Amino acid sequence: MAYQDILYSVRDGVATIAINRPQTLNAMRGITIDEMEQAIAAAEADRSVGVLVLTGVGDRAFSSGGDVKWELEGGLKDLDLRVNRLVLNVLKPVIARVNGYAIASGNHIAYFCDFTIAAEHAIFGQNGPKIASPAAGHYVSHLANIIGHKRAREMWMLCRRYSAKQMLEWGLVNAVVPKEELDAEVERWCKELLAMSPTSLRTVKRSFNRMVDLTPLMDVLNEVRPGFFESGELEEGAKAFLEKRKPDFSPWR
Repeated sequence: MAYQDILYSVRDGVATIAINRPQTLNAMRGITIDEMEQAIAAAEADRSVGVLVLTGVGDRAFSSGGDVKWELEGGLKDLDLRVNRLVLNVLKPVIARVNGYAIASGNHIAYFCDFTIAAEHAIFGQNGPKIASPAAGHYVSHLANIIGHKRAREMWMLCRRYSAKQMLEWGLVNAVVPKEELDAEVERWCKELLAMSPTSLRTVKRSFNRMVDLTPLMDVLNEVRPGFFESGELEEGAKAFLEKRKPDFSPWR
């Protein structure tokens, strides 16, 4: 299959899915998300694949999150971001190869993966409350399973930036290496996983997944703020980001 926004390859039992939008720090739009979902499904169906690796093209970003221009045009309104759910539900190990910024949806895709291997220059964090980009349900709550409730609330509510070393200390990252050693480290983890019993790995992963509440984003958003996409709050956040100014969210307090 020919893809527009991603690169997909299979080699030596490893399927690699790379977001190919380096000019936007691998920000995701609807096409990107659709293609990632298709590629994950293809890797799941391919019996020659034992491990999936998610990454971004270049050494500046894994993904900087949702493309704000696309969000401002209404891209989020009818979107059910299924990538996280697919990463959980695919019964093969998934490794996030984090080669730079992992922000917003880039961050939560990274922590939904079974393993996260980061270069030393990687930066992690959330953007949602800062730019009024809604996130809810399991995208948010699963982080508490990874780093605990207090740290998870700090990351989601304050939108601070964190180094790869700090995320290793918190438990969001499994290993941190110099960027020139990142591919070798990911390959080492892949080889170890490929030597394991596939059925045993599947049962272990399915067991962990039973801890995750898969409440959809839109169910929570409609409960908290009915009519959010018509309220103007998202537009204020996105425009402020693009105009490089501080947003004024006071009308929606």
